[in-house]
Amino acid sequence: MRKMDNGETEGTEGGPPSQLIDAKIEALGDWRGETLARIRALIRQADPDVVEELKWRGVPVWSHAGIVTTGETYKDAVKMTFAKGAALEDPAGLFNSSLEGNTRRAIDFHEGDKIDEEALKALVRAAVALNTARPARSRKKP
Repeated sequence: MRKMDNGETEGTEGGPPSQLIDAKIEALGDWRGETLARIRALIRQADPDVVEELKWRGVPVWSHAGIVTTGETYKDAVKMTFAKGAALEDPAGLFNSSLEGNTRRAIDFHEGDKIDEEALKALVRAAVALNTARPARSRKKP
């Protein structure tokens, strides 16, 4: 992959990831494409500086100072995995998958599920804040 002038990284299939994600959504042609498109729009609203990438054979990835979340599509679900989800507060209880791990957390969306848009955007903003937080500098002993 190579960095492009617009801040995106060229996808492995050639072309800007945003166009490849558009094509993936269109190719799905069902509720999964609609759900992925809605999730993508909410991520962009929550963080206008988010960078879109495609990794791991076409999985959409949204990054800001590190991976924020991914958008995987399966036969019966769209899975939104937060790379550092275990470290995030989830007051709305959105996480419903990958709960046993020490690092990641995920949200599985199924056909007909309603997305709590404000809670999801808050979770994305919290993930970005975690990625961009600078660790406290250690003080050197005299």
